[in-house]
Amino acid sequence: MKTAVEELSPTRVRLTVEVPFEELGESLQAAYKKVAQQVRVPGFRPGKVPARIIEQRFGRAVVLEETLNDAVPKLYGRAVDESDIFPVSQPEIEVTKIEDGQQVEFTAEVDVRPGFDVPDYQGIEVTVPVSEVSDKDIDEQLDGLRQRFATLTGVERPAASGDFVVMDLAAAIDGANIEEQQANDVSYEVGAGSVLQGLDDALAGLSAGETKEFTTNLVGGENAGEEAVVTITVKSVKEKVLPELDDEFAQLASEFDTLDELKASISETARRNKLIDQVVQARENALDALLGKIDIPLPESALKVEVDNRKHNLEHQIADSGLSKEAYFRLYQTTEEERLAEFDESAAKALKTGFVLDKIVKSEDLGVSEQELTNFVVRRAMQMNVAPNTLAQHLADNDQLTLAMVEIVRDKAKTVVGDAAKVVDEAGNEVDLKAIYTEINGEEVSEEAAEAVETDKADEVEVAK
Repeated sequence: MKTAVEELSPTRVRLTVEVPFEELGESLQAAYKKVAQQVRVPGFRPGKVPARIIEQRFGRAVVLEETLNDAVPKLYGRAVDESDIFPVSQPEIEVTKIEDGQQVEFTAEVDVRPGFDVPDYQGIEVTVPVSEVSDKDIDEQLDGLRQRFATLTGVERPAASGDFVVMDLAAAIDGANIEEQQANDVSYEVGAGSVLQGLDDALAGLSAGETKEFTTNLVGGENAGEEAVVTITVKSVKEKVLPELDDEFAQLASEFDTLDELKASISETARRNKLIDQVVQARENALDALLGKIDIPLPESALKVEVDNRKHNLEHQIADSGLSKEAYFRLYQTTEEERLAEFDESAAKALKTGFVLDKIVKSEDLGVSEQELTNFVVRRAMQMNVAPNTLAQHLADNDQLTLAMVEIVRDKAKTVVGDAAKVVDEAGNEVDLKAIYTEINGEEVSEEAAEAVETDKADEVEVAK
């Protein structure tokens, strides 16, 4: 087999593949067997029709077509491997020559990862947040605990922002009640920012037993987006009462006997999380700095796939929320146009990041051990609240184990870049990442630690030795 590569653009190539006919022998025999199973010839059992009879009755072209259907995808794969290109889209294949018994030729146009060099990332300068814990940090953690242990107490006054009300709601269009828009005994925090515009304003100042109407656009159901008159009846008003910050609260909210012990524990946990956050930020910032040094043309087909995946996920999120599109974007304080613009930007960055990290994986000869893959599956299973064996089987059945391994080695490549950086904090102090690893009794800050910090679950992080 002979392959020629023609560069059509920095991100697209055409492979021209010439194959001697004798290399099609295995596919040719498979084609005869397949055709023999499909045709019916008097005097022969299915699958037992001789090749010469098949050609006499149905023509050689039928066999050649089946032969090429089987052979060309395999030959394309071989051509890709031998040509040292990295396809990022499905190929457009055209058989351009068939010389029966002599030679077959086909072309394959495909988008590819562009060629580029990764600059030296040793000593890239990055800045991370300071690791010192302030009184404000401790107070915020304590306030969060107090909120968790707050109680609701009924009050004989009009509702104000921060109060909780229990209410009945009913919506009507042109005087006709909408059955699916009726709800009783709904608990709601005034001022929380309901997707039902006007609700907070209507509730403010209402006392138990009072009713009020307001006009708004419905946010869900068959009448989503239509203007309706909503009637609310407040049944009770309760205010949130926070517990006092004292030793009794410390005993209630933790395993500690005194408030000072609780504060000390919060301070230590916050400091540890800030150290981990420094590692996470160092990796992210170093990679961003490296990306800023590289200009890579992006294949349009691959970029479109990235954007379309994001749009598809968004459509599912909106559908699952039960909200109208307008209400959904209002809930997240954005617009459809802003979100789509974010998709264009994030998709381009994700694609570029993948290309760069893959280069580093290859240059650093990074791989995935069986234990690393197991850890990855266990971690993902915990996040998805499924059994690890169930997730592992799902990944295997859907050919997604390779994708999992790609994610693992890319994360390792990001670590390589971060560890090679020169890191200082916002106060100008040098940050020694290796010293942080040692202090938190681990050789490497694990991916689950990074994810926990990034999702504000820093108190749950684990450090993998």
